[in-house]
Amino acid sequence: MDTASFLRLLSLAAIWGASFLFMRIGAPVLGPGMLVELRVGFAALFLAVVGWFLHKRLRATEHWRHYLILGLFNSALPFLLYGYAAQTLSASLLSIINATAPIWGAILVALASRQGLQAKTLLGLVLGICGVAILVGFDAVVVRPGAELAIVAALGAALCYGIASTYARSAKTVEAFANAHGSMWAATLLMLPVLPFFPVIETPGVGVMASVLALGVVCSGVAYLLYFRLIADVGPASALTVTFLIPVFGMLLGGLFLDEVVGWHSLLGALVVLAGTALVTGFSPRKLFAARANKHA
Repeated sequence: MDTASFLRLLSLAAIWGASFLFMRIGAPVLGPGMLVELRVGFAALFLAVVGWFLHKRLRATEHWRHYLILGLFNSALPFLLYGYAAQTLSASLLSIINATAPIWGAILVALASRQGLQAKTLLGLVLGICGVAILVGFDAVVVRPGAELAIVAALGAALCYGIASTYARSAKTVEAFANAHGSMWAATLLMLPVLPFFPVIETPGVGVMASVLALGVVCSGVAYLLYFRLIADVGPASALTVTFLIPVFGMLLGGLFLDEVVGWHSLLGALVVLAGTALVTGFSPRKLFAARANKHA
C-alpha cells in the first residue's frame, strides 16, 4: 500500500466514522425514514453528476435487479436500521457495532457454501458477541427507553452489510462506479414506500440539513468513489482494513462534537470486537506491511 492509498484509507475511515456523527444529529429530528431518503437521494444525484462528467453509463435496463438487491442490503435497509438506532444510541457505540459486519459476512458465506465454520471464525464470532456485550452492558445508554431494540437494529444493519458482501461474491460483474450509482438510485426508490411509517419529528434547522447533505454527498457519494478506488489499487483485502479504523474516528468525533464519554468499556469492547473481526477476516498488520515491502522491492 503506497502513501496515496494509505491517505485514501485514512480519509475513508474518517468519512465513514463521521457518518455516525451526522446520523446522530439528523435522526432525532428527521426520523430514520426521511434521513435515509435524503441521504441516498443526495448521493444518487451527486453520483449522477460525476457519472455525466466521466461518461459512465448506468445500464439500468440491464442491471436493475442487481441494483435493487444491492441498494436494499447495502444502503436502504442498513441505513434505515442505523437511522433508527441513532435516535437512541451514541455515535461511538454505532461505529463499533458496525465493525461486526465482516463477522456476519463470514458466517453467511460458510452457510451459503454449506461448509462448517472454522475454529478461528467461531472464536471471532464469540469475541464479537463478547465485545458487544461489554459495550452495552456497562454503558449508560442501556437505561434509555428503547435501547434494547436500537441495539438489535444496529446489529441488524451490520448483518445487512454481511448479506450484501455475500451477494457480491456471486453476483454478475458490474463496473464499480455503476454499482455505487445504480444502488443509490435503487435505494432512493425503495425508501419511498417506507416514508409514511417514519414521519418527520421536528422541522430541521440549517445544522441538521447540512449534516444530511454531508451524509449523502460525502459519506455516501465521495466515500464510495474512494472505496472502489482503494479496491482497484490495493485489492479488497487491504481495503477492508478501513473496518478497523472507523471506530477510532467514530469515538473521536462523538467525543469532540457530541460530548460523548468514551469509557473503559468502550475501549475494551472495541478492542474485543476488532480482535474478533481480525480473526474472521485474517487481517494482520504484519502481512499488510510485508505486502507493501514486497511491492516496492
